[in-house]
Amino acid sequence: MNKPQSLLSNWLADLPASIVVALVALPLCLGIALASGAPLFSGLIAGIVGGIVVGLVSRSPLSVSGPAAGLTVIVLDAIQSLPSYQVFLAAVVIAGIIQIVFSVSRAGLLSEFVPSSVITGMLAAIGLILILKQVPYAVGYEKDFEGSENFLNADGGNTLTTFWAGLTESLTPGAAIIGISCTAFLFLWDKIKPKKGPLKLLPGPLVVVVMGVVGNALFAVFRPEWALGPKHLVQVPIADGFDGFVGLFTFPDFSAIGTGILWTTALTLAIVASLESLLSVKAVDEIDPRRRTTNKNWELLAQGSGNIVSGLIGGLPVTSVIVRSSANVMAGAESKASAVMHGVWLLLSVALIPVILNLIPLSALAAVLIATGYKLTNPALFIERYRQGLTQFIPFVVTIGAILFTDLLIGILVGLTVGFAFVIARNFRPAITFAVDGEDCLLRARRNLYFIHKYELQQALNKVPDNSILVIDLSSTSYVDLDNIDVINAFIKSAAFRKIDVHVRGDVAERTAPKINAPSYGVRFA
Repeated sequence: MNKPQSLLSNWLADLPASIVVALVALPLCLGIALASGAPLFSGLIAGIVGGIVVGLVSRSPLSVSGPAAGLTVIVLDAIQSLPSYQVFLAAVVIAGIIQIVFSVSRAGLLSEFVPSSVITGMLAAIGLILILKQVPYAVGYEKDFEGSENFLNADGGNTLTTFWAGLTESLTPGAAIIGISCTAFLFLWDKIKPKKGPLKLLPGPLVVVVMGVVGNALFAVFRPEWALGPKHLVQVPIADGFDGFVGLFTFPDFSAIGTGILWTTALTLAIVASLESLLSVKAVDEIDPRRRTTNKNWELLAQGSGNIVSGLIGGLPVTSVIVRSSANVMAGAESKASAVMHGVWLLLSVALIPVILNLIPLSALAAVLIATGYKLTNPALFIERYRQGLTQFIPFVVTIGAILFTDLLIGILVGLTVGFAFVIARNFRPAITFAVDGEDCLLRARRNLYFIHKYELQQALNKVPDNSILVIDLSSTSYVDLDNIDVINAFIKSAAFRKIDVHVRGDVAERTAPKINAPSYGVRFA
């Protein structure tokens, strides 16, 4: 009896979540394609493939894949450098194959070495970026491309100048009324949403989309000067019949497969897409209410499969995307069925009802992303990290700042550098204590000894006087590396000539190779 109930529970949670993710994904797919210099439909293809293909292959319960803003610069440069868009598609297919090779070589394990402070910093930074980037859209100022994560804009401005200009210079009354009312509704809906009955399944983002469409229709009737035109609405390509829809798909050209630029592009796409996917999946695991862990090597296989399919039918490269994944988690999804269904909704929508989609105001969708961003960067997260100490708080804040003022990948690399610096600093703290009382000396290792502790160990041993009794206490260690063993053995060898009686504590001494207690050294164990 439990299993059917569990499945029913998942579907009831995944269905509304998939609608939310599809609404979030739609403008992002179009905006990223536009910024990449690719056909608009290529972004939708990547979104559909990321949902259906990657969703089916992936073992991540909550991650959602699609075209990524982090790849726009690489994709734009590649499209401009390669002979044609069809040749670029060949590079996407090859990148997918390389990702599968990464999967087989178990490269996914590298993501496990990313500190949690960097991961939570990435999530908080994405939340802030969503708020800063979407507020202008909410008031009708669409200066940057939808889905941008970069601080600098193509027009020479940046996130902060665009944010301020949206609030002070180019406010569009109709968009602002829709954006502000939809945002207020979403925050209110979280508090008043029924816990029982059919309304508990009603997604707030779907309600605000309807509010936006109806509101704009009312403006057209009663206040035509406030009505939003195509510039402020979703713009899905509209095909002329079935043949026209099929004609929107493009196929790769492998004629340049022998050229170095094609392979360089493919390798670059594979590395960057894999890195972004691994970090995104790790971040999603962090915010999964059930704290499930995704097999990262299998995720590379899923992403590679998605890129092969996307490239074969004219789509942009796909990665696991933190914005869509976060929206999926916040919408209450329980399994990967949500990601798959979101891909199905995208496919059905662009194929059957593109005219209706083009009635949706961007300001209504901006409200959805603003609400998602607030949940990712909730002030309570900052307080929690601060209480965990500066070794957690500083990498967390540095990661946020670096991502905000550069882009996602550069910011993460800066955060990793700072995080690893704290790890190294912790290991450089004194690992050895030395005490002497008359003829009795105690040298104690407080934790495992690595090569960086060799100098500290040597300095402590140099303090041991002749004609004394030395206890080397290794009972708190589970590992002592060869460099430190050599230092201890060298000291023991000289101890006999200095009349120093050496005693070693800790079974690590008997488990190391070479042994610390070599018979010729005459060492006794305390």
